[in-house]
Amino acid sequence: MKYLRLLILIVPILSVQPALAADDNLIPADLMNEIGFGAIIAMLALFILSMLILLRALKAVTRITLKAQGYTEEQIMAELAPAKKVKKPKGEKWNKILSLRPLSEENELIIAHDYDGIQELDNPIPGWFMYLFYITIIFAVGYILTYHVFGFGQLQYDEYKTEMAQADIAKQQYLSKAANRVDENTVKLVSDPAVLNSGQVIFKQSCVPCHGDHAQGVVGPNLTDDYWLHGGKISDVFKTIKYGVQAKGMPTWEKQLSPKQISDVANYIKSLHGTNPAGAKEPQGEKETDGIAAKDKAIAKI
Repeated sequence: MKYLRLLILIVPILSVQPALAADDNLIPADLMNEIGFGAIIAMLALFILSMLILLRALKAVTRITLKAQGYTEEQIMAELAPAKKVKKPKGEKWNKILSLRPLSEENELIIAHDYDGIQELDNPIPGWFMYLFYITIIFAVGYILTYHVFGFGQLQYDEYKTEMAQADIAKQQYLSKAANRVDENTVKLVSDPAVLNSGQVIFKQSCVPCHGDHAQGVVGPNLTDDYWLHGGKISDVFKTIKYGVQAKGMPTWEKQLSPKQISDVANYIKSLHGTNPAGAKEPQGEKETDGIAAKDKAIAKI
């Protein structure tokens, strides 16, 4: 009762304090806010304290009432104490999920008869295991019908052939892209007929006006002799075609031809060495050494 009286006296005082502070112009606004915040905290604390006092009072009233009804002290304590939840064993949850009986019920599952002292438990197979077993049977039947009867799916040998064919296609795509990555540093001298035929077609379309039908030279130099203005190695020929020689009228073909096409033309030009066509133009440039020419021919044979 003392606590209740104190609470009744303090609450009105705290509720009136903000109103009095509002009329006093001498108190700063920040201080007023702090006072108000403190009053709210104090009221909450008093509210919690009052609830605890009421709870204690209710327990006391309940104890007096139960004692008046003839309850013993143990019974009263049992009524006031909260009921504790009984925890189930951990294994019991798994037994329920897997449809298994616990070991504590083993005696109830023993079958009456035995063989040479060996007893048997009447513990049926869990339902989930039987469902899984039936699913495997259905899957096996479907597999046989799909792959071996109706032929909807490919067997391992047919699948292997299909994957190898797909790998060949992917390889050709990669090689076609890799061919266009060639430059003057990676170009190789080859004697593949397909490459030479491709280079011949491009040569006749783009190079004949300056170098003639058989590369004998017209405006441009003769490309079949041992003399070269800008180098006679396959990398030099590739570079000359790619970047051109603007000072001497040789255009750049970098934008008109792909790297693969430039490589094909360069290899075709190298294949014309020593053909000695009719009406060949006089030599221009420096003579190619036999060592470089022999080296290019050796690379082409590899």
